[in-house]
Amino acid sequence: MDKQFQKWIIEDLKELSVELSDLQAEQFYQYYKLLIEWNNVMNLTAITEMRDVISKHFADSLSLVKAIPDLSECSDIKLLDLGTGAGFPGLPLKIVFPKFRITLLDSLNKRIKFLNEVIDTIGLKNVDTIHGRAEDLGRNVSYRESYDICVSRAVANLATLSEYCLPFVKINGCFISYKSEKIEEEVEQAKKALKLLGGRVEKIVNFQLPGTDAGRSLIVIKKINKTPEKYPRKAGLPGKEPLY
Repeated sequence: MDKQFQKWIIEDLKELSVELSDLQAEQFYQYYKLLIEWNNVMNLTAITEMRDVISKHFADSLSLVKAIPDLSECSDIKLLDLGTGAGFPGLPLKIVFPKFRITLLDSLNKRIKFLNEVIDTIGLKNVDTIHGRAEDLGRNVSYRESYDICVSRAVANLATLSEYCLPFVKINGCFISYKSEKIEEEVEQAKKALKLLGGRVEKIVNFQLPGTDAGRSLIVIKKINKTPEKYPRKAGLPGKEPLY
């Protein structure tokens, strides 16, 4: 393993009170190498410098521990990463919390192929990858209201993301949205959507991303009521006509 990579990832994750075994550090390094290799032939990420990948992808993904401090004690978690892209935050969470049952959902099949390559190469178990749209799978009884946690770093407004994500979450489970700073107006705009979809903002966690001067926010939305059957609406509508 590259010694500089090892030094940086240990430093960044220590700020999150996350300690890595030698195996986990090696898994992250192999993940990083595959990300760069595949990125040469398909667009996975604009962030490619080793230092930036560690802080802006790996550490950012694991910042979930700031929203759920006792995450390491939750062994039987079923988690959905919606719009996972190159696997963030789902795969870093799986590496650090190997007992979690994780589903990675993305609408582009070529990204699913990349994720499967990473999963096979670094030896992860109990990770499902699904090629599909949230609007379709959110109505499927096999997935609807069956996850303890849904996470998403997808770039969309909170009202739209909530319509995608909350249908997948069990009652008393939560949807956690990864956002940059200054999200107060976005949260305010999403209040109507959250009420319609059965969610409620439980807390907002603001912090500085390890290894950077960038501000981040985690919006924790608790599922308090069942999502009405008419949501999510058909493909395209949640983005074009958010529930404001």
